[in-house]
Amino acid sequence: MYFDQTSPLDIVLNNLFEHYKTHVADVSKITTKLLEKGVIESQDDIVNDHIAFRTLGVSNLGIKSFEKIFLAYGYERRDYYYFEGKKLNAYWYAPPNENYPRIFVSELIVSELSKESQQIIEKYTKAIVIDPVDGLDLQDGMQVADFLHKPLWGLPTSMEYKKLLEESEYAAWVIYNRYYLNHYTISIHELREGYNTLEAFNEFLEMIGVKLNSAGGKIKISNDGLLRQSSTVSAVYEAEFADGEVLPIAGSYVEFAQREVLPEYADLDLKKVESKHRRDGFEANNADKIFESTYTSQIEGLKE
Repeated sequence: MYFDQTSPLDIVLNNLFEHYKTHVADVSKITTKLLEKGVIESQDDIVNDHIAFRTLGVSNLGIKSFEKIFLAYGYERRDYYYFEGKKLNAYWYAPPNENYPRIFVSELIVSELSKESQQIIEKYTKAIVIDPVDGLDLQDGMQVADFLHKPLWGLPTSMEYKKLLEESEYAAWVIYNRYYLNHYTISIHELREGYNTLEAFNEFLEMIGVKLNSAGGKIKISNDGLLRQSSTVSAVYEAEFADGEVLPIAGSYVEFAQREVLPEYADLDLKKVESKHRRDGFEANNADKIFESTYTSQIEGLKE
């Protein structure tokens, strides 16, 4: 998917995507239909706007730990976001060059949860007494890729999962899925005419049977009107818990972003428009609703 297959960053991103697409059926469904319609010639024609990860805000984990990986690869930390209702902090990271996706990392503010939920999370994370990223050779792409798929704590019981789910669906997602890639994002404005607006693309998605996240409307629009986003509803899979119970839980999903040309470049020939001419960054109100792609209210009735 990326150009230099030997660089640590390319190895990490390619490995993440290969694992992700095998677990999120909508990725293949969307790609296959785009190929059939001649919108793209291969998966490589799809521009990845950003990828996202979820973390727990406890000692030796969270954003402070996780970001070390991508900062080492030339990413730069940008804007901070706070999601009061969901008890989350987040930052986005700009890539070393436009061939790579932006990265969005969020973190659950565990200290703001109830004592019972804090105790469940502490039970599984207290054994992590040093930052696990510090033990990695970040220039060894496969070692980092393996780490991002390696459980850092044991499986919770189904009762613990359900308890967390009642208070924070984000907490429940992370306690089971860990650092698993939460979503990747197709840059809609990079597709050919007829598919390069969210209205048209969402219509295409629903025609092929893809369910969209309806929280806050199917299209989430930034205050300046220049960032427009939508997403699928998370894949659902049967997960086995420590007590042997099996429950259908949320996995990952696909997002879609349309970044409009900035007003100062409105007169620029579209053929000359580059990434730097379009709206960058993120929007808290949009992201707040995108998070709900894994929420029970959205995935109800779905089964992989």
